[in-house]
Amino acid sequence: MSIWDALTGRKSSSQQSSSSSPTPSSASTPAPADTFTPAPFNPQEAQGVDSFLKSSAFADPSLLHPLAGLDKEGLEYLSLEDSALTDLPGAQSAIPSRGFSDDLCYGTGITYLTALSIGGAWGLQEGLKRSVGQPPKLRLNSVLNAVTRRGPFLGNSAGVVAITYNCFNSAIGYIRGKHDSANSIAAGALSGMVFKSTRGLRPMLISGGIVASIAGTWAITKKVLLSETRDHERHL
Repeated sequence: MSIWDALTGRKSSSQQSSSSSPTPSSASTPAPADTFTPAPFNPQEAQGVDSFLKSSAFADPSLLHPLAGLDKEGLEYLSLEDSALTDLPGAQSAIPSRGFSDDLCYGTGITYLTALSIGGAWGLQEGLKRSVGQPPKLRLNSVLNAVTRRGPFLGNSAGVVAITYNCFNSAIGYIRGKHDSANSIAAGALSGMVFKSTRGLRPMLISGGIVASIAGTWAITKKVLLSETRDHERHL
């Protein structure tokens, strides 16, 4: 090997010839024999997709329904304990109540929707009365303006009074330890007076008297309805 071959890394002709010639040991080693014999294919023994779906619960699509299995015996239900209803005397109402939060939600919502409907009917009558003899488009515009002015005004005002009433009624009932008609009338008078507290003494008294009258009427109506319901349950 020359110095140039050593520097460039090129092999000499003698090394190339020696590497190309096979060694005696490698030539004498026998090649491994392939002993694998594939089994013959039998079409009758072939398994399809349904072979492994039959053992799964997803094979029947009806089992995927949320109400599947309700007709079976021994079905276990989750027993969730509801919050106890309020136990104050006289606290029962037309809707089962668990306390202040339920009274506030139901009472305010029903009062708001009722006042909104009454205000919408008031605005409808006012808009139709003012637009007599006008073209249809102007009459429709007048009706819509009157309904959107009277309805939300009356609904929002009644909603504020209802929130204040429920707060006063719950506080008075907690202090006295019972709920009766006196609580409702007192809470109605206080909530009406607070609602008009910025208008002066006379509007406060008028508003308090109106709300107290409505609260008293509701208390008497609720008492009559509940007594009739209890009498009917006793007869049954």
